[in-house]
Amino acid sequence: MLQIQDNMEILSNTTSQFPTFLLTGIPGAESVHAWISIPFCCLYAIALSGNSMILLVSITQQTLHEPMYYFLSMLSAADLGLTVSTMSTTLGILWFDAREIRLDTCIAQMFFLHGFTIIESGVLVAMAFDRYVAICDPLRYTTSLTNSRIVQMGLLMITRTVVLIMPLLLLLKPLNFCRANILSHSYCYHPDVIKLARSDTRANSIWGLIVLMLTTGVDTPCIVLTYILIIRSVLSIASSEEQKKVFSTCVSHIGAVAIFYIPWMSLSLVHRYGRSAPKVVHSVMANIYLLLPPVLNPSIYSVKTKQIRKAILSLLLMK
Repeated sequence: MLQIQDNMEILSNTTSQFPTFLLTGIPGAESVHAWISIPFCCLYAIALSGNSMILLVSITQQTLHEPMYYFLSMLSAADLGLTVSTMSTTLGILWFDAREIRLDTCIAQMFFLHGFTIIESGVLVAMAFDRYVAICDPLRYTTSLTNSRIVQMGLLMITRTVVLIMPLLLLLKPLNFCRANILSHSYCYHPDVIKLARSDTRANSIWGLIVLMLTTGVDTPCIVLTYILIIRSVLSIASSEEQKKVFSTCVSHIGAVAIFYIPWMSLSLVHRYGRSAPKVVHSVMANIYLLLPPVLNPSIYSVKTKQIRKAILSLLLMK
């Protein structure tokens, strides 16, 4: 009888319908988290100020009311969303060692984190299409990318995000977890959460694969195909100077695609195949995935796009 009671007590301490997750900062560097928070604060400040500036000039400067800059403002909005969605938990760990997070809060964070990730992926596809029309069919640029069509594209991105993300997160609710679960990152990341479940996760895995196929599996080939068509069109131009000029208009977008997809895919590979990798590798990859695009995108577009650079200088100098 006593043994049965002991087993029941162990079971009750093992699983819970109201689990608590423990977030992880920088493994092995807990004693210097306060110092590590300084570069993190700088990166967050750069991301917030840079993307806010892009949004502000895109709205206020009449010269930037064109399709390319509408998509750029969408990209900045998505980067702001990614930054804000994880900033509180990351800095909370580094400043106050506030590691605990409840499942409902974790699900809310994942909604915004994965949601803005999918939106940003969709925006990069739209920007690739923008470059394709501008280069390959310039005479129809203004008629193909009207304001109403851009709004429809934005609504389509949001609809796709909600339709894919909501079932993914709702499927987490019925699962049982341990009372205390240690996550690999300073924020809730779906593959990281799902591997801690103590019940059947086949439905979660199947829907997760569907989400992956309908986002990365669709968006990446679309971007690659678009650039194949652009390259084919540009190579038909006789003058090498004209070819360089046309290709230079794509450099910023190619950079944005690279700094978004490479960290995202690398983090996914680490979660799937790098379970034996040191915990610090998971932490570093997770922070690169989140901070690299929001920090670098404003810099890339400010440096490589003359109109954005002039608009920012005009706003700062109040001309």
